[in-house]
Amino acid sequence: MSDKQTTGFVGWMDERFPLTKLWEDHMAKYYAPKNFNFWYYFGALSLVVLVIQIVTGIFLTMHYKPDGDLAFASVEHIMRDVDWGWLLRYMHSTGASFFFVVVYLHMFRALMYGSYQKPRELIWIFGMFIFVALMAEAFMGYLLPWGQMSYWGAQVIISLFGAIPIVGEDLTVWIRGDFVIGDATLNRFFALHVVAVPIVLLLLVVLHIIALHEVGSNNPDGVEIKKNKDENGVPLDGIPFHPYYTVKDIFGLTVFLIIFSAVVFFMPEMGGYFLEHANFVPADPFKTPEHIAPVWYFTPFYAILRAIPDKLMGVLAMFGAIAVLFFLPWIDRGKVRSVRYRSTSHKLLLAMFIVSFLVLGYLGALPSTPARTLAAQVFTAGYFGFFIGLWWISKNENTKPVPERVTW
Repeated sequence: MSDKQTTGFVGWMDERFPLTKLWEDHMAKYYAPKNFNFWYYFGALSLVVLVIQIVTGIFLTMHYKPDGDLAFASVEHIMRDVDWGWLLRYMHSTGASFFFVVVYLHMFRALMYGSYQKPRELIWIFGMFIFVALMAEAFMGYLLPWGQMSYWGAQVIISLFGAIPIVGEDLTVWIRGDFVIGDATLNRFFALHVVAVPIVLLLLVVLHIIALHEVGSNNPDGVEIKKNKDENGVPLDGIPFHPYYTVKDIFGLTVFLIIFSAVVFFMPEMGGYFLEHANFVPADPFKTPEHIAPVWYFTPFYAILRAIPDKLMGVLAMFGAIAVLFFLPWIDRGKVRSVRYRSTSHKLLLAMFIVSFLVLGYLGALPSTPARTLAAQVFTAGYFGFFIGLWWISKNENTKPVPERVTW
């Protein structure tokens, strides 16, 4: 550090706070693999969407009333009377869906390139906790507009806990804060949505990034760049995150914001997938909507729930579909990370998993029929079959030779 910096503001800060050290450790001298591709945009984009959600959420809470008699009207007030309120609301609702888009794509990249394998198990675990916290945040926020689908969607999801033996009924009353969904439910969901869960979410994001920067980023080849260093200890296949990947991420962010803005301004409802039509009607406890379904990002797990006739087994399968992802680093016993060098069987398994997840998402958004239930059962088997098959074939998998250095 130069004398000017030492005696200037930065030097004054460094004596009291590791400002320069943090910048160098996590940006300027954090060496990332030089072969990052398109799939590595989505980690940074998820952080951007988190900021969008927090900022827009703060302004929305200034006008929202968590009261059963006033909640729906307060949302209409935001949309019609508050300056730029419609924009804030649509940015927040669109941001919720885009959050899951980028997170699902971020998780898909980890599946493709084995970013959950040793020594990155803890990064994956923190990421899964982020995913669960995000689902909780989205579910609680979904109730707040107090529309028909918000009310009845929450009614269906909360009632699932009643299937738990012995404690089920007491648990549902505890979650609702009352014997029915009402002011108590709305108030506690509001408090959790705007205070408790965001704090947990931010903490998990920080832990996720710290764990990532401790072991280093994975890459499309699944090669450890720390194995090949020059005389100064700099990875031969690494480049500083700043300015190279900050510039690259700015380009990705620009494209993302163009798409995001197009949705916000021209199709914020996205045909009823982002904002359901029934949610523009005030909640009515005495009138059930014709078809109750969760928002699109919950529909794969909802389809798994409906695929199993027994309610308790359906609930266990739904939560099991999320829980099994936590154990992925230990289910996959392969020595090769990237899908580029793994066997054809592994590629077929991964394709089966993706297709099953997408089809379940589609089926979960539709009314249940015998044919759709049968299809959901088939693709539920495909979803869980991925993990069983991965455990079975990964131990003695016939893989391709992995290069010593990253490829272009």
